[in-house]
Amino acid sequence: MADLPVRRGSGSSVGRWNRGFDPFERMRELMGFDPLEQMGRMVGGQEQVSGFIPAFEVKEVKDAYIFKADLPGVKESDLDITLTGDRLTISGKRETEKEEDSDRFYAYERSYGSFTRSFTLPEGVDAEHCSADLKEGVLHLRLPKVPEVQPKRIQVGGTDSSKQGKVKA
Repeated sequence: MADLPVRRGSGSSVGRWNRGFDPFERMRELMGFDPLEQMGRMVGGQEQVSGFIPAFEVKEVKDAYIFKADLPGVKESDLDITLTGDRLTISGKRETEKEEDSDRFYAYERSYGSFTRSFTLPEGVDAEHCSADLKEGVLHLRLPKVPEVQPKRIQVGGTDSSKQGKVKA
């Protein structure tokens, strides 16, 4: 563990890398903060309060839209999901664990704080039959489509004129 910097609760580096000169590490030491990290937190000119940004997976299946999000350490009570018109908003928070002054961190990479993600949905979501489940740190959200919006198969007929143009549901 000699190559790892020692980090205390504030996340500031106490030790130094033993592998030569790192200009970014030197900049963090001199300035007291990481300017690249600060730039990463900037979104549209506004600084986000949070460093926690969960990863999402969104897919469309025949009869629904499926959302999955990695939310380790987020409690159900700290999660809020709203559907207003065609806008789905998922927000929540992951709280920092209690730290002692005597704690020594060799790596401090986990992020905490609040997050909000919004998605614009296509028309035809059945808002009355949506379901959400949070198991083992993964949010599963199912937004079914209304039956009228689901695709219908159109059968192509042969030379028989009586079958032409009929739609098969």
